[in-house]
Amino acid sequence: MATVPLTFPGAHGTELAGRLEMPVGEPRATALFAHCFTCSKESAAASRVSRALTDEGIAVLRFDFTGLGGSDGDFASTDFSSNVDDVVAAAEHLGESLARPSLLIGHSLGGAAVLAAASRLPDVDAVATIGAPADPSHVTALFADDVPRIEEDGSARVTLVGREFCVRKEFLEDLAEQKQTERIAALDAALLILHSPVDQTVGVENARTIYDAARHPKSFVALDGADHLLQNRRDSQFAADLIGAWASRHVPELEAQTQGAPQEKVPEHPDGAVVVETGAGRFGQVVHAGSHRFVADEPRDVGLDTGPNPYDFLLTALGTCTSMTLQEFARRKGWPLESVRVELQHSRVHADDCAACEEQSGQVDRIERVVHLTGDLDDAQRTKLLQIADRCPVHRTLHNQIDVPTRLADD
Repeated sequence: MATVPLTFPGAHGTELAGRLEMPVGEPRATALFAHCFTCSKESAAASRVSRALTDEGIAVLRFDFTGLGGSDGDFASTDFSSNVDDVVAAAEHLGESLARPSLLIGHSLGGAAVLAAASRLPDVDAVATIGAPADPSHVTALFADDVPRIEEDGSARVTLVGREFCVRKEFLEDLAEQKQTERIAALDAALLILHSPVDQTVGVENARTIYDAARHPKSFVALDGADHLLQNRRDSQFAADLIGAWASRHVPELEAQTQGAPQEKVPEHPDGAVVVETGAGRFGQVVHAGSHRFVADEPRDVGLDTGPNPYDFLLTALGTCTSMTLQEFARRKGWPLESVRVELQHSRVHADDCAACEEQSGQVDRIERVVHLTGDLDDAQRTKLLQIADRCPVHRTLHNQIDVPTRLADD
């Protein structure tokens, strides 16, 4: 799993901050997560649910609404309608960079926002809500004592979750104009409603109202004992597992949406390594080595940075081989080597700066390797281990003449 920080234009011109959680291997679906009122993409529910869904092969974009978290803009100038617009903008960005989301997930007011946005996103096949209000205006209960002052003065500063926010009269008017019940009734997607029976912020009766208004297929699951923000890891993990299992039934595979990504044809336990394009960005790859799978990519200036780049893998091969070789040698000798840490850096240098290089012109590749040894070793043992580092199989391979015959496959 890899987390890719990103920014994209919001619906009203501000830059929104997001995180794209990528699964290992080719994603089978993409999803969008909308956080709770005045929260951020780093909330417990947003981060844990999004990351857990990557275990199901689902790539998830979680983002900050305008004026919150890392996003630009003024929260006071936003309203529920602009939040819905931000959801649509995030979905469009996800479609441009990876694939249009087939799953929307929203927490609290974010749940109301994805229910409202679904009708504007024709590729959405499933919507999941967590602790969502049936009516967006329910959020005014969080600052009910301030509502008369907001209506009289046009705006007021209110305290929510320990922070001050400016709420305008236009925000209240926009909430009052929402026709959420009609939207839910017209929802053309599978619906999963998750709600805690003991939710003290948005009562569980809201889940009943949403369920009654929606058409089938629809499901309700009680998050027994959970608080509204799902701050307990077990609660957020339970919600994530439920959404992942439910989505596997209602969300189609990505093959029809990915931009030219080939079908993955890999033996269960390939001999050596197999590398297949994922379709995530320009350079995303999934690597199969034996029974293991991991991703590769290029840095964000050219790729999505969903995994190490090719030279990172080269350094990793040399570093892991060095560490393994030193530990095995010390074990055989009975030396008190406790641990090994290997630091590596790749660069290109002029040949005339490399005394040990055969080439004397142009540039050559240099891998600087620093070995840290922990343990009660004497100077002679440390010197010998440094010599052994050059005898690790990968080091020898890099120094040997390498033959790489390449041919086109028959299929």
